[in-house]
Amino acid sequence: MPIQTDKGFYATGRRKEATARVWVRPGTGVVTVNGRPLDNYFGRETSKMILNQPLQVLEQQGKVDIEVNVVGGGLSGQAGAIRHGVSRALCVLNPDFRPALKKAGFLTRDARVVERKKYGQPGARRRFQFSKR
Repeated sequence: MPIQTDKGFYATGRRKEATARVWVRPGTGVVTVNGRPLDNYFGRETSKMILNQPLQVLEQQGKVDIEVNVVGGGLSGQAGAIRHGVSRALCVLNPDFRPALKKAGFLTRDARVVERKKYGQPGARRRFQFSKR
């Protein structure tokens, strides 16, 4: 649930198996993920780009500090979870940001998750090779 705390404006973001706890506060643009700088945590440029998308839409780059604690999933799911959390936290910071973020689709929880493996099969949909004899 998005709220205001002493650390800043808090929100939770989720994607696949990843959960990100995000605090946003007015500042100079410092982004830390699990206590490490953004460039140190994410090696791939696309992950950094995904994380910065809400800030680009609202032209808030360099105006807010972001502190993130993210667990679960892989780096791709974590980047999506952080984007979701940052978007929700920015809405708490300033409710006027909501329409732009909603239009860009950043407030929607991407519900797609990996389908479970079924018994008697090698994967979720994969079947063992058919043998006539």
